[in-house]
Amino acid sequence: MKKLFVSVLLSISLLKASADEGMWLPMLLGQQVYNDMVKKGLKLTKDQLYAVNKSSLKDAILIFGGGCTGEIVSSEGLIFTNHHCGYEAIAGASTIEHNYLQDGFYAYNKGQEIKSQLTVQFLDRIVDVTAEAEEGVKGLAWAERVAKMPEVFKSIADKVQDSENGLSGRVYSMFKGNQYIMYVYKTYRDIRLVGAPPESVGRFGGDTDNREWPRHTGDFSIFRVYAAKDGKPAEYSAENQPLKPKYFLPISIKGIKDGDYAMIYGYPGETNRYETSYGIKLKNDIENPSLVNLTEVRLKLMHEQMIKDPAVKLKLASNYASVANCWKFFDGETKQLIKFQTFNQKQGYENNFATWAKGKPDYENIFNEYAKNYAAWTPYSKQKQYLNEGILGSPLAAFAASLIGVETNLVKTGISSADIKKSVDKAIITRKKFLDAEDKISDEKILAQIAQLFYKDIDKSQHPIGFYEGIKASYGDLREEQTYRKWAKDVFANTLIFNDAKWTAFIANPDAGILQADLAFAYASTFVKNYTLKYAPLYTAFTNKNAELGKAYLKGIKEMNPVAAAKMYPDANFSMRVSFGNVKSYNPRDAVHYDYVTTAKGIIEKYKAGDYEFDLPSKQIELLKKKDFGQYIDKGRNDLVIDFITTNDITGGNSGSPVMDGSGNLIRLAFDGNYEALSHKIVFDKDLNRTICVDVRYVLWCIDKLGGAKNIIDELKLVK
Repeated sequence: MKKLFVSVLLSISLLKASADEGMWLPMLLGQQVYNDMVKKGLKLTKDQLYAVNKSSLKDAILIFGGGCTGEIVSSEGLIFTNHHCGYEAIAGASTIEHNYLQDGFYAYNKGQEIKSQLTVQFLDRIVDVTAEAEEGVKGLAWAERVAKMPEVFKSIADKVQDSENGLSGRVYSMFKGNQYIMYVYKTYRDIRLVGAPPESVGRFGGDTDNREWPRHTGDFSIFRVYAAKDGKPAEYSAENQPLKPKYFLPISIKGIKDGDYAMIYGYPGETNRYETSYGIKLKNDIENPSLVNLTEVRLKLMHEQMIKDPAVKLKLASNYASVANCWKFFDGETKQLIKFQTFNQKQGYENNFATWAKGKPDYENIFNEYAKNYAAWTPYSKQKQYLNEGILGSPLAAFAASLIGVETNLVKTGISSADIKKSVDKAIITRKKFLDAEDKISDEKILAQIAQLFYKDIDKSQHPIGFYEGIKASYGDLREEQTYRKWAKDVFANTLIFNDAKWTAFIANPDAGILQADLAFAYASTFVKNYTLKYAPLYTAFTNKNAELGKAYLKGIKEMNPVAAAKMYPDANFSMRVSFGNVKSYNPRDAVHYDYVTTAKGIIEKYKAGDYEFDLPSKQIELLKKKDFGQYIDKGRNDLVIDFITTNDITGGNSGSPVMDGSGNLIRLAFDGNYEALSHKIVFDKDLNRTICVDVRYVLWCIDKLGGAKNIIDELKLVK
């Protein structure tokens, strides 16, 4: 009896979302989850959260660009999102003469708004297509099923395709393939930059404060979505009009207190909460340490050049920020997984499952098969990381690798001249983008150091045949750093990629032999082909088998405890989700307490004039010292609240998500998680998990007091 009781407890702990854990599908909240939301402070009905035939909160939420969330905050299509989400568009609009990234930008009328290359997508409706998807692969073995599924998804999505109205469908796998849901989106292509604070405000604290609390970052930017006069999506045109949205969010400047309800809508990118102990071990032992090591090398070499030249800083800013974010996440994730003993917890769940599964043919061998699958792939895992984050971490190598498609067309029989021209034309466009963003000095050093690291860290049997032997013959001892420096110098000096005359001659008369002889192409293609031909099939087999086992495992744990299974949520996969929790302080370690808000007082304490990470506009410091906060003041603190934290469950992709009160008013923008819970993709910690948000009052203060853009404030619906 005691053993059975322990078994039941373990199964419940695996299945049931704890505390404020959960990224819920808005159309499938379930009465129990909705009741929990109401208990915490929600005042809206289910239809106000999600409805198809009438406007609801979901109509104000959008996919911003390729990987963020945004929200509509006015009747004229005004969008709020994070500064780091709009970063590329802001940098792209900037020049040395008009450096909007450095100085900030506000359009004081619609005529001053700046065209971008961004798109946004609104959710039109959600449809469960599980039966249709399963019918399309009925009777197929797993490998055949995997191969056929994209075709099945496309046939389902094609039924809702409507180019004239910008409609398209995307089918998502939920619960590791046990359910399939189609999201139908409407895409708008005319998005214009309306405003952004100076980078010193939008990234205040830089890498030092990244993922840390307390935080004082004004992480916001403002855009507007335009449509044709009839309201339909359209390409950029001076004739387009601001979109009249189905719904927009009112903005509350009432302020918040510890314990207040907080709800977040958005598009969380990826979690793997049902990961096995085998996956945790591979991540802790090989994958994450490799990623941290490789990104650290790139950051150091880029930073050396960025601090020397403002033009280089502007050029590398977006890439550097992305790599830095990656480094800190994977470094923190491993530390937290070890701290929380996640591997041991997972083993406990799995042992419990194995006991339950005895005598059940569909489930009893799952973990024996997992063990075999990981044993087969693990010896090659490090090489995959070193290719993706190392070799291809060099911008030159990444561009050179993109030319493999051109080479393929040149050597393959039966390829038309039109197809060759198409691939060459694409390469021309890609090369221009590459050259515009390239810093040769840092990239050459990256190329050299990564090539040496691959030689030292990857098993010699997995090296590309002949590559390192060639370097040794021409440049010297493979153990010496100088050898790789000399080789990298030759690559950069002689590649046709940097030589306009050679490049022009090549595209005028594309020749496979010339491309193959190029040092940069030879380097990149050698490593890519080495992996593609020998190890990519092994990785495909590994992931396919994991997917098959994962589907069976999740189906099994639902059968093991159907009551707890009724309150499960699927892993994040960049489909719209809603999470709920509370504004809440926390205690990260013994004798340390973190308040739930930060204020202007903290900004002044951190401010360092001229510092790379903690500088701010002198005007801002002057206004803050005068306590010129206007209507945005927090009266209880007699200060301006900058950021605050909640217990909401989010992950990458939620950047820019609206944080709303119980009435659906916007109170904050989510932009980060805290370092103490960076294992959140794998496991949610009910005590330490916090979402870091920029207070909307600070956003409005920056727009109004610092930026002087009262026209934007006047467009909003403020709740006082």
